[in-house]
Amino acid sequence: MPASSILRFLPLLVLPLLGAPHLSCKGGLSDFNLLSLEDDIELGRGVEAEIAANPQEYPILPETGNEEVYAYVRQIISDILATGEVRYRTEFPWTVKIIRNDSILNAFCAPGGFIYMYTGLMKFLDSEDQLAGVMGHEIAHADLRHSSRQLTKIYGISLIAEAILGENQELLKQISTTLIALSFSRDHESESDMASVRYLCPTEWNAAGSAGFFLKLEGQPVPPEFLSTHPNPTDRVKAIGDEKNRLACMGEGTFDSRYAEMVAKLP
Repeated sequence: MPASSILRFLPLLVLPLLGAPHLSCKGGLSDFNLLSLEDDIELGRGVEAEIAANPQEYPILPETGNEEVYAYVRQIISDILATGEVRYRTEFPWTVKIIRNDSILNAFCAPGGFIYMYTGLMKFLDSEDQLAGVMGHEIAHADLRHSSRQLTKIYGISLIAEAILGENQELLKQISTTLIALSFSRDHESESDMASVRYLCPTEWNAAGSAGFFLKLEGQPVPPEFLSTHPNPTDRVKAIGDEKNRLACMGEGTFDSRYAEMVAKLP
């Protein structure tokens, strides 16, 4: 590793000697992250490359012929960023790609703001506020930098630095694969739920839109496997509603018909 990189990661060695407090992601010193914002973007680009190289598992819906759908989704992202509530709204690229797989009810956002949405989830949801709520939740994972914190625990800062610097392409591939399948802690999931409400609160959408997704999941005979590591859906619905009330969010728009028109354009 170049000397400049060693200096860059010196805090990892120094902080324990100084008796630094526990670092979480809730404010003050807790905002500290050994990876830079540029590192987050590079990790996200690694995920982007890994997905692009695996079209059988991740068949990306082409933009050609689906321009209206992509424009619709990007407008939702733009409206969320325009609220000013997303901390890194200008630092991250905030791209989006739709994965054509109707059997998966999921979405994820890689570090640096690389968003992926499955058609299965889009067709499962009933309204625009639900999609905006879910997208707000995924945006929050990147904005709160949950992924880079999780990666640091899994790999350690030295290995991540080695991958980012291009010194170990196989390791970068491994880390990218890990990011795609990464499970967040219950605390991180709850934190992203609350952030989604905050992001939507200044808009015309129902700020508790993501709760609609969890209400629908409760009625499913076989809930998605990823929910096994998440907070209980019933508890999440209540917490999301409570946060909306606490913030006195006024928006109630669901825009069902507009959403149905978009879904009808999906293949």
